[in-house]
Amino acid sequence: MTLPAGEVLPLAGLITPTPQGIASRVLARTSGGNVTLFAFDAGQGLTEHSSPFDALVMPLAGSLTLTIAGVAVTAHPGTLVRLPAHIPHSVEALDAARMLLVMLKDSPAP
Repeated sequence: MTLPAGEVLPLAGLITPTPQGIASRVLARTSGGNVTLFAFDAGQGLTEHSSPFDALVMPLAGSLTLTIAGVAVTAHPGTLVRLPAHIPHSVEALDAARMLLVMLKDSPAP
């Protein structure tokens, strides 16, 4: 884990937004997945890519357009979007935005 245990930490203080850029910070990393906090300036985003694992996007501030297999959806704070494994997706911030990305790695078969 990359965060101290048993402490209440304000999310806003865990990352410093970059003007006209993207900032990210891994908050937790285990063999089962990781949690990453992102801060996007307006108009910034992640270009189309895919991942071998499912992921969950949780917007914390601002609005994000996620394009998944060519279909665009807009996500706001209080919503959740699943990005399926092996499917191309991209992220664009409509305004200054923050999101949590939870990567869900499959555990090996017994």
